[in-house]
Amino acid sequence: MAAPKVFPRVRHSAGTKSCIRCVFEGQTTAVANCLLIPRRDVTRSSRVVKAEAGPSLHSTSTTPSLMRPLCPLIRRGNTSNLGHFQRRQLLTLAIETSCDDTSVAVLEKHKNNSATLHFHSKITSDNRLYGGVHPIASHESHQKNLAILIDQALHSLPKQKDACQHHKKVLCLGSSGREIRNKPDFITVTRGPGMRASLNTGLDTAKGLAVAWQIPFLGVNHMQAHALTPRLVSALDATESGSNVVTDKDPAFPFLSLLVSGGHTMLVHSRSLCDHEILADTTDMAVGDMIDKTAREVLPQEYLQSAADVMYGKLLEAFAFPEEQSVHDYVPPSSFTRPRISLLPEYEWKINPPYCSPGSEGSIKYADAFTFSGIGSAVKKIMGRFPEMDDTGRRMLARETMALSFEHLASRVLFALKRVDTQSIKALVVSGGVASNQFLKTILRENLNAKGFQDMKLVFPPPKFCTDNAAMIAWTGIEMYEAGWRTSLDAMAIKKWPVDPKGTDGGILGVDGWSADNVT
Repeated sequence: MAAPKVFPRVRHSAGTKSCIRCVFEGQTTAVANCLLIPRRDVTRSSRVVKAEAGPSLHSTSTTPSLMRPLCPLIRRGNTSNLGHFQRRQLLTLAIETSCDDTSVAVLEKHKNNSATLHFHSKITSDNRLYGGVHPIASHESHQKNLAILIDQALHSLPKQKDACQHHKKVLCLGSSGREIRNKPDFITVTRGPGMRASLNTGLDTAKGLAVAWQIPFLGVNHMQAHALTPRLVSALDATESGSNVVTDKDPAFPFLSLLVSGGHTMLVHSRSLCDHEILADTTDMAVGDMIDKTAREVLPQEYLQSAADVMYGKLLEAFAFPEEQSVHDYVPPSSFTRPRISLLPEYEWKINPPYCSPGSEGSIKYADAFTFSGIGSAVKKIMGRFPEMDDTGRRMLARETMALSFEHLASRVLFALKRVDTQSIKALVVSGGVASNQFLKTILRENLNAKGFQDMKLVFPPPKFCTDNAAMIAWTGIEMYEAGWRTSLDAMAIKKWPVDPKGTDGGILGVDGWSADNVT
């Protein structure tokens, strides 16, 4: 990253006012040379300004016409309102390093709740050699790539055209220091949950930037960010529409959040920004983890070897549904306790759904729980019995495995919607890496329709925002910042960080490191 240019610090003689606060209240910054304007606009004193270091930047003449602004940031005629700048929008630089994705974003929120994503990039660690996410490889990838992405992001910060009015809000980039960009209002970073070493890389970098730029920083919850992702998308869409009308954040609280990824599977009642009650959670493994393991068992070797990454679930969906076959060819089951049976006589197998015994009563008893290990174990046994299974048989097994898993998710959503305190909910947000699966979208929609919830709005972010990304971290930081929350510089990374305030850990706000600034 190119170091900003530092100019000599300048001090005025006693009794002489600072020329546009040339020393910026004693801070040595990239523009800390005297920003001299005509003397009649600064002081009536005829005292000579002396430089503390370096050559004098001021004329010793008392003739106003000779006293010109020498700093490249200053333009004539724009000094009347110095010190009266009011923030009209929020700008943040965000960092995401919770797992194997190194991601950086620059997001700006406008007064009407629309937003502009000035920069967003991601580099994923190459874990193919290990067949899954490898902590050390991921950590090294963050160390290698994070600074590079931040350097790129700085050059995407909005340009500052009126630097003299906002002298404390600019960064000077490039070897000459003449590339003037708006300084972020604060830094946002993923604090947890995730792999501790990976989290620390992003957290330490965020702290360094916050200290160097003398701005606040926010360490946010990764799962909270997934839940709020659709609100980011609606803000970005509002900008694209070109409307200046002030809009509410959409979807509005409360709503249900189904967070499905390789590390988490939970159904959450999102009541407010920091109040997310867990209605159902996995008791063993995440649905994304199970699907990835299923893919390694079911996919032919040539498919696995052609993978560009270890997102095998995405590869499994592409294999199970070739272009000529529509994923919408699906009929909801009459009961979620019905086992899946092979339709090919040469490959006889059966997979029981989770909690199918003793019948519907068992399913209701565990309405607050997900389990996927049984499905994964059944697939492994089937492939052990039929190692030479042809592609037709493998495609059927892949489809039925995904269908059974996604119906299990749908069953818990339906249980939740029958609760008294959720009957007013009109939206189901589905986020996390598995949310990019189109078959999941079909199964949820069809089962909601079949059970009388045709009006329930299904909200799926675009695929690029379903997986881990810094844009959702940036938006969560903006919402938390607006609510008055800040993170102290001694905050530590959190490997496990539940979102439920009723839990033993107190949820999002139950951890150390928060500071409040006019919390709303």
